[in-house]
Amino acid sequence: MKLRKQVTVCGGAIFCVAVFSLYLMLDRVQHDPARRQSGGNFPRSQISVLQNRIEQLEQLLEENHQIISHIKDSVMELTDTGAVSPSGHLPFRSANGSWVLPFDGRPTFLAVKPQDCQFAAGSRGQADVQMLDVYSLLKFDNPDGGVWKQGFDITYEPEEWDNEPLQVFVVPHSHNDPGWIKTFDKYFTDQTQHILNNMVVKLAEDPRRKFIWSEISFFSKWWETADIHKQEAMRKLILGGQLEIVTGGWVMTDEANVHYFAMIDQLIEGHQWLERNLGITPRSGWAVDPFGHSATMPYLLKRANLTSMLIQRVHYSIKKHFASTRSLEFMWRQSWDTGSSTDIFCHMMPFYSYDVPHTCGPDPKICCQFDFKRLPGGRINCPWKVPPKTVVEANVAERAHLLLDQYRKKSKLYRSKVLLVPLGDDFRYDKALEWDQQYTNYQKLFDYMNSHPEMHVQAQFGTLSEYFNAVYKAHGAAQGSRPADYPVLSGDFFAYADREDHYWTGYFTSRPFYKSLDRVIESHLRGAEILYSLAVANARHAGMEGRYPVSDYALLVDARRSVGLFQHHDAITGTAKENVVIDYGTKLLRSLIGLKRVIINAAHFLVMKNKEFYRFYQTDILSGLSSPLPPPSATPPPSCASDCFFLLSTRYLVLFNPVEQERLCAVTVLVNTVRVRVLTEDGQTLPVQLSAQWSTASQMSAEATFMVRLPPLGLAVFHLYDSPDSPMTLRSDTLLRVSGRDVTARATDPLPVRSQQSDPQTFYISSQSLTLGFSGTTGLLESIKRKDDPQEVKVQMQFMVYGTRPSKDKSGAYLFLPDGKAKVFSVVVSQMFSCLLEGFDSVSLVYCNKHTVESLQMTNKELAMRMVTDIQSGDVFYTDLNGFQMQPRRHYLKLPLQANFYPMPSQAYIQDSHHRLTLHTAQSLGVTSLESGQLEVIMDRRLMQDDNRGLGQGLKDNKKTANRFRLLLERRSTGNKQQDPHSPSPYTALILHRLVLDCGLEAQNLGFNCTTTQGQLNVSGLFKNLDLQLLQPMSLTLMHSSTPLANDSSISLDPMEISAFKLKLR
Repeated sequence: MKLRKQVTVCGGAIFCVAVFSLYLMLDRVQHDPARRQSGGNFPRSQISVLQNRIEQLEQLLEENHQIISHIKDSVMELTDTGAVSPSGHLPFRSANGSWVLPFDGRPTFLAVKPQDCQFAAGSRGQADVQMLDVYSLLKFDNPDGGVWKQGFDITYEPEEWDNEPLQVFVVPHSHNDPGWIKTFDKYFTDQTQHILNNMVVKLAEDPRRKFIWSEISFFSKWWETADIHKQEAMRKLILGGQLEIVTGGWVMTDEANVHYFAMIDQLIEGHQWLERNLGITPRSGWAVDPFGHSATMPYLLKRANLTSMLIQRVHYSIKKHFASTRSLEFMWRQSWDTGSSTDIFCHMMPFYSYDVPHTCGPDPKICCQFDFKRLPGGRINCPWKVPPKTVVEANVAERAHLLLDQYRKKSKLYRSKVLLVPLGDDFRYDKALEWDQQYTNYQKLFDYMNSHPEMHVQAQFGTLSEYFNAVYKAHGAAQGSRPADYPVLSGDFFAYADREDHYWTGYFTSRPFYKSLDRVIESHLRGAEILYSLAVANARHAGMEGRYPVSDYALLVDARRSVGLFQHHDAITGTAKENVVIDYGTKLLRSLIGLKRVIINAAHFLVMKNKEFYRFYQTDILSGLSSPLPPPSATPPPSCASDCFFLLSTRYLVLFNPVEQERLCAVTVLVNTVRVRVLTEDGQTLPVQLSAQWSTASQMSAEATFMVRLPPLGLAVFHLYDSPDSPMTLRSDTLLRVSGRDVTARATDPLPVRSQQSDPQTFYISSQSLTLGFSGTTGLLESIKRKDDPQEVKVQMQFMVYGTRPSKDKSGAYLFLPDGKAKVFSVVVSQMFSCLLEGFDSVSLVYCNKHTVESLQMTNKELAMRMVTDIQSGDVFYTDLNGFQMQPRRHYLKLPLQANFYPMPSQAYIQDSHHRLTLHTAQSLGVTSLESGQLEVIMDRRLMQDDNRGLGQGLKDNKKTANRFRLLLERRSTGNKQQDPHSPSPYTALILHRLVLDCGLEAQNLGFNCTTTQGQLNVSGLFKNLDLQLLQPMSLTLMHSSTPLANDSSISLDPMEISAFKLKLR
């Protein structure tokens, strides 16, 4: 210690002498007569002298910098023997040979109050219809139903409407996909802009005409190109009630693969655009094309203050069952809701499709005759060979009675005498002629019906909300409340089948590369939004609003819209044409580059101690790239850590914690040297482990791993530099098991690598928490044993492959139609990376599927990863819905194999009374459990043909994809624990979600510090060094506000609830 003090004092003295010498040199230069000005101009000789002096000064400065660096390195080397971790302990090897990295001595913890266990332990919410029970009840047979092939014959008595006439609302619509067969921009140019241009003209011709529109991505693009007169005409139509904006999201989002963060974000983007430009708030949801429906969507719509919603793509057997019980309209309630606070009124369309032949009634042959775009001479006709007829005085009576018969039959499936009849299809009304054909002929039919009281019908064009309002009025119910005797439903509507055994479960996995890319960009977007909000608030707090790059806000908006666009039900699903997928990928990649710049600028500003020195340099977001944009097939190398950075010439690493708890995590960086030292901001040396980073089975480079503790919503700076070894530098040993004698490893000196011939015996890897068993033959995982559990759990990993049917109907982008049970598939283990991090209880798995799907020239194959365990899970397993909630599933033998697959956006698990095994995934994939104790995930699909759902292509553009998983084995407890769009708003949105704790599991080391609070949160305490000036409760998409709260108020959330608040920080 004495030597260290002497060296420090000596070094400091030398530093002071060097600085003083610099001062004297500067003083001499400043007082040199050669520098004096004469009349404001230097003589040429004096300029030359001054230039020489400046060059000498620069040389002296460089020499002095080198001297100081040598002094610093000398001091560091002399004090190396005393280098210790923040906890004061040196690293050591445990009995099993692994390094134990001491940290700061503060263990992570999870302190749970007993009251916070009551929700998970309590009873589920009460509902009249539980979808899991419906699945158990139905036979899922498919008898011929007559004209309604998937239903039954509908009859009625003519006098049923004598006392209460039938109210019919015909709702014209045009479903516009923001990318599918064409790109988003191509669709807009070719069709969508013409639909909206015609709308302005044709709706204005008759105030009785109505229309609904959903996709704000298209609507905003049209608005930006429209002149002021068109904008005002459109605004007049909306405010006058002729045009209704339904749902109001950026897109009509997919509901299987998307994460709820992205669902909310695209909904906010659409709603905020509507509020800024039109001053309107959507009231009703419209989802006619997502391929199955999640229970998360009704919850988000309810929290956004929508009162009603409509869905369409539901399994035909479920539609038939609901129609037979007149339950097609219901209150959709969340499974955890013991009251009715999450209820939203939902209308399910009863027939095959949302096109005109399947919306007026049960007989498509008749309904097609009332799609007047199909009049003879047009480009499309009716497949049933009976064309529509123009309505004239001579045939209006016959036409009106024929149509009314279909209306009456359809109305028999519902509990009210109010009927909804959509009138539209994909990209309809793009020609002025169709507007005239549809509206003119239908108006003649309506006029005839309404002028004949004996028909007991009142028919008109209407909007979606007008229909719902009429239903509420007919039952004497308030808007959004439950009409008397209407059922309450809980659950979701996966998996979807439109006919026979054609289950739409393939798209849960189709194009996994882009599903993975979506999550990467979502995480960057969330981090960028948090950092940008904090940076802007800190700039205001410091009085530096004009100095911070407000222009970065445009990059955030662009990224939100690109991510929002990709949530479209033909984008993230992997069901678009190849060129359209590339277009999505290009937009996402450019947004990712912009988000990185937002993050860099915000982090730069926030870490500066003295922000007066902050300077922002506006540069093009692509100018920093030394090469063109990488192709969409490029993926980062496999890594075991949650955060991976490349260490090139940079010497400082800034880490951001985007969660609201203090977080302890292992950080891994790729390094170009094995002489690495890591210091904290206050100069403390951190233990760092140098390990092999494998690019192939025989080629390796180096990576450095160290433990960090990050503050909530905070940044930390670490100094990484090339330095001689210290007691805090650890080098891992690598044992390479090779199956061939000619395989050798290229080691990075001085990382030791030993090779040995593999044998069939199971080999084990242990840490302080877990022992993992691996197959000596395949190298794949075979067992997991927790340190605190005497029982070893079999977790055997297998790879399987499915083929497709040899018959006419084959698997494609949408459908999964296997040729039978999966067959075992031998894999090259070099492409499987398993990692066990000390101090954590999970196993990280990274699997690259390039060499098993494309390089081996597989055709019409689907690759699956199967976990076979001895957990007695029976036929029950659990999957998440949108990363928001867990949904119980059951494997049914009465259903075909493909019907038992479900979306897995973030996790799935199986359990028995002793253990729970959870598979966490970094990308959305399809999952099932076909046998007790099994979990199976479809990893990738390569299919050579279309599946006849309109795409016209197979899936042949497979890309190298690192599918990332984390496997968590938990022991179940035996106890009973349970403005201006181009500038940022002065306000910040805070969205809170209270998670539910299952206290029936023992938590060991979570990697972050957290204490439950029974849903109580003091918001002002989250933001250090900032003043909270406003705390106002809002609806989810920030369009409805409540009375502001006191700035020091505590917020209270019930379990599973999401709440939004408007903040003003300075």
